[in-house]
Order: sequence, then structure tokens, then C-alpha cells
Amino acid sequence: MLSSVIRTFRNWTLPIAMVAGGIGYPFFQHLSPLLPYLIFVMLTVTFCKVALTDIRITFLHIILLSIQIAGAIGIYYALHDINVWVAEGMMICIIAPTATAAAVITDKLGGSAASITSFTLLSNIGCALTAPALFPIIHPLGVETDYWHSVLLIMQQVFPLLICPFLAAMCLRRFFPKLNSRILDFPDTAFYLWAVTITILMGKTIAAAIEEQENLILQLWIAIASLAVCCLQFGIGKLIGTHWNMRITSGQALGQKNTVFAIWLAHTYMTPVSAIGAGAYVVWQNIINSWQLWHQRKQMENGKAAPTQKEGQQKPQA
Repeated sequence: MLSSVIRTFRNWTLPIAMVAGGIGYPFFQHLSPLLPYLIFVMLTVTFCKVALTDIRITFLHIILLSIQIAGAIGIYYALHDINVWVAEGMMICIIAPTATAAAVITDKLGGSAASITSFTLLSNIGCALTAPALFPIIHPLGVETDYWHSVLLIMQQVFPLLICPFLAAMCLRRFFPKLNSRILDFPDTAFYLWAVTITILMGKTIAAAIEEQENLILQLWIAIASLAVCCLQFGIGKLIGTHWNMRITSGQALGQKNTVFAIWLAHTYMTPVSAIGAGAYVVWQNIINSWQLWHQRKQMENGKAAPTQKEGQQKPQA
């Protein structure tokens, strides 16, 4: 009986975390100050698997970054005549950099942790350099500040939780190899820390949605548009990555976004209502991640997938 419960929990960790966060939002929303520490530990554990020599920028990464930037501009101008708030919300969901925790799910799904770590660095730099130039043009009523000050402000938001865990992991690999090896003996640690993070994020998201009682119809439209953009980004990423045998990695690179940072971007440079898109994106991307994990487990149970096979270990398709 107990083993069955444990197996069920392992198989449905993310959905359980989302439901728990939604139901228990009065409690979990107050735990949001713990998020930076959870993410730091989670990424340090994940990066312990990545060697410094594995970090490299490839042509695939350049293509994905181009889609991230051009797609954000394109969708804004495609939608702004229809509804400017929806346009802003969707732009935020696309230009937002890859989630720092994307490596956790990517590794769990059999993708390349090294490749998505490389793109996460590039994606955050690209967003930091592009957003301060684009947002004042698109939304001139936003915060007025000089370009390089905005760049530094954005980097201060994302780089401590991206660079510091990476440096910590490299130090463990170099100076404490036994401890690093011990950490690698528990490969699912980062995944369960991510589940705790999702629980807190869901609590925070549901609390924010309940507090915002105005423009309910507009909120609904932004949430629906956010779902469409989320599916589109995962789909395009997988399609492009197929050629490089990086289908999972590319899908996560484009689809899994740093939604906390996206919400901050919306409140800083856009109208507050546009942040609803990023808030809804939290739900959509984790539903997709849950489905991917379920689908992978089913394939492994049916003998159609090799659990030890990692992307990037084969040569790209001709």
C-alpha cells in the first residue's frame, strides 16, 4: 500500500504540486521569500552534472534566440491594433528568457542539461540587452531610465540565480569531488525541489489572480492567449530541435520561461494587467511539463524509450 502511494506521488509529482499550491494558496503564497534559495540549491545540484567544457554556444542557440526576440516583436505588432494589453502580455511571454530551472526538467526528460544551460545564459543576456531598447519604444509611458542602467537592472534580477549556482557547482566538481559524487547519487533531488518551487509559485499566482478583480473578461482573454503562445513556443522549439537531435532541449529552451522575471518585466516596463499573461503561463508550462513526463514514463513502460539515452549523444541528422 505504502509503495503504491510513493509510486503514485513520484509519477504525478508536478500535478500534485500544482493542485497543492492552488488549494493551499493562503499558506504557500507567504513562502515566496524562500524561492531564491530553493532555486539556488536546485540549480547547483543540476549543474553538478555539467562540466565547464560542455558549455558552448551553437548555431541552434542563435536560431532559438532570434525566434525569442523576433517573435516577441512580431506578436506585439500583430495584436496591438486588436488589443494592446493582450499584445503586451504575449510579448512578455515570448521575450522572457528561458527559466533558470529549465535544466531540471530538461534533464529529467532526457534532454541535454549542458545545451540548455548554455542557451539559458545566452537567452538571459539577449533579453537584458534587447528589452531596455524595445520597451520604451513600445510602451513610452513606462519607467524612463537610460539604456545601460536598465540593462544592469535586468541583469541584477536574473544573473545571481543563474551564475552563482553554476560557480558553486564548478567549485564542488573541482575542489570537493567526493561531495559532488555524493550529490550525483541522488539524481531526483533537483526535480523534487522544483516541485516544492512549483507549489509556492502556484500559491502566489492564484493569490494574485484572486486579488485582481477588475477586467475579468480581459484577464480571461490574456490567459487564453498565453496558453496559445505557450503551446506555440514548445511546438516550434521541438520542431527546430529535431534536426539537431535536440527536440526536448529546444522545446524546453523556447517554451519554459522565467515567469517570475516576466511578471517583474511587465510591472516595470508595461501596464500591470499585462503581467496576467506571465502569471497564467506558470500554469500552462507546468501542465505541459507534467504531460511530457507522463508521456515519457508511458513510453518507457512500453519499452519505446531508453531511460539512459540523452540528447546530443548522437550525430545530428543530415
